[in-house]
Formats: sequence, structure tokens, C-alpha cells
Amino acid sequence: MQRFAALLILLIPGFIAGYGIKLMRDTLFQQLVWPFSILWLQFLAGAAALVLGIWFIGGFVLYRDRKNGKVAPRFQKTEG
Repeated sequence: MQRFAALLILLIPGFIAGYGIKLMRDTLFQQLVWPFSILWLQFLAGAAALVLGIWFIGGFVLYRDRKNGKVAPRFQKTEG
């Protein structure tokens, strides 16, 4: 059950990152998507969604690996 919950937690930011890629691609081909009225704003929103989605997934994996002791010494959390 825990693995299924972890998968669901990772799917949501994965979809957000994928939507960010789609927004940036649509901007490149000059296709305006409904909530945006300006192309550069659409691109910035897509870039932000992509960065936030990847950041969340990376943080989740790093936290899990730290907990299991599977990270290099430079990524270990320091006390103090």
C-alpha cells in the first residue's frame, strides 16, 4: 500500500512537469492555450511547472534514499 501511495504522490508532479513541457512546446509553435493571453507568459508558466515538477520528484527521491542510507556521503544530511 505504501508503494502505491508513493507512486500516486510522484504521478501528480510528473503530470505537472509534462504539462509544463507541453506549454513550452505550444509557445514555440505559437499556439495560445486558454488561461494565457500572452505567449511569453505561457512559456514562463510552462517553465515554472517543469522546474517545480522535477524539483519535487528529485527531492522526494533524495529524501527516500537518505532515509534508506543509499546516498553518497556528500548528500548525507549534516547535524547542526
